[in-house]
Amino acid sequence: MNGILGKKIGMTNIFDQEGRFVPVTLIEAGPCLVLDTKTKERCGYSAVILGYGQKKPARVKKPQKKWPVRVIKEIRMEPPAAVKAGDRIGVNLFKSGDYVDVTGTTIGKGFQGGMKRWGWRGGRKSHGSMFHRAPGSIGASSYPSRVHKGKHLPGHMGAVKRTTQNLKIMSVDEEKNILSVKGSVAGHRGSFLVIKSAKKRPQEVPSTTIKNTDREGRPPKESVTSVNP
Repeated sequence: MNGILGKKIGMTNIFDQEGRFVPVTLIEAGPCLVLDTKTKERCGYSAVILGYGQKKPARVKKPQKKWPVRVIKEIRMEPPAAVKAGDRIGVNLFKSGDYVDVTGTTIGKGFQGGMKRWGWRGGRKSHGSMFHRAPGSIGASSYPSRVHKGKHLPGHMGAVKRTTQNLKIMSVDEEKNILSVKGSVAGHRGSFLVIKSAKKRPQEVPSTTIKNTDREGRPPKESVTSVNP
């Protein structure tokens, strides 16, 4: 398995082992129920269908009584995972120090103007100016006599699918099924997320140590900068 479903709890901050301040996002990851599996022989590709969360009995319709879960997602994986329908997958799928890609839905902001949606500069705010936040001219006259596709204009903002890559897992709480990942992820508190193993593992950059620095962090002329392997 290389993925799991979860829910965003919120953000906080911790101090790592070296005493550095680290902002983290807390995610309730699992437990997820394996609803079904797909194989290359049967479907042409390998995947696992996961369910997360429980629906209230009064809200479960007859076709959903077999799988009374709130979220159903299909996660592809190569090679196929050694799981079967009815198994449960928990947060112990990951460990501290792993890197993950987290997919969520951004916070919806409704209909917004161009300055907020696209970062337009806007017009002058000085005395006598009659142009402040309006779009202004959006196309040519005789040619091409139309507005080009992709023109930045006011419209609906947010509520789109976004994936944040290469987030480092700072800690794993198997008892409470909570992951803490470094940085922020898309979505509001309580939104559902998909957590997968990172596709693009960041390269480890060797640390640089500067010896004999002064109070402002500048090395004296006789000091030597060394790079740890």
